[in-house]
Amino acid sequence: MKPENVIEVENLSKQFGNFKAVDSISFELKKGEIFGFLGANGAGKTTAMKILIGISHPSSGKARVAGFDVYKETENIKKNIGYMSQKFALYDDLTVRENIMFFGGIYGLSRKIIKEKTKALEEELQLQDISNQLVGSLPLGWKQKLSFSVALLHQPKIVFLDEPTGGVDPITRRQFWEMIYKAADQGTTIFVTTHYMDEAEYCDRVSIMVNGRIEALDSPKKLKQQFQAESMNEVFLKLARG
Repeated sequence: MKPENVIEVENLSKQFGNFKAVDSISFELKKGEIFGFLGANGAGKTTAMKILIGISHPSSGKARVAGFDVYKETENIKKNIGYMSQKFALYDDLTVRENIMFFGGIYGLSRKIIKEKTKALEEELQLQDISNQLVGSLPLGWKQKLSFSVALLHQPKIVFLDEPTGGVDPITRRQFWEMIYKAADQGTTIFVTTHYMDEAEYCDRVSIMVNGRIEALDSPKKLKQQFQAESMNEVFLKLARG
């Protein structure tokens, strides 16, 4: 694995019976890169992500995440990544502070570090007045920002975000992307799936999957030039419609 890379994927495939959900995909991600992983429903992006976060094994091919092999070292992968699911991942029946402390413990942080990070996170997100409220009572936008921050608690090398801004208002989406930029500036690699094509414009590079294969991979600017398109939405439609 090249020292500058945090993910390397080579001819990775996942087959269910006669159906290839992921069909020989290859790509590399560098430290601090924001990588958009796009595709229509059923294109194979969720299956590929499950392999990369260590909860599913590929049928063939190679992949290393944070330096660890996806076949043999899945537990080490899980310790070195953050993950935020499409559905809100924290516990509604715990308070904001209890959620932060609980996940800090799950990530193996010491009590002293958990206490320090809880205080810092409450100040950063301006949660002091609501830190004792149940998370279930918070607006969706606050929940998503908190969930992302919790995924960064243990300072992972890579954070996987599965459609993190689904259902939130445009202002909150913009604030969420500012948090993504900040994490990337600090050296965290961001692997994000989204169905908002305007968000694809915010990524350093974008891949677009169609029927299990990566049909395009480059910066948004170069993809628009390649496909003679005005927007990433136009690029996506041209590929998805063949």
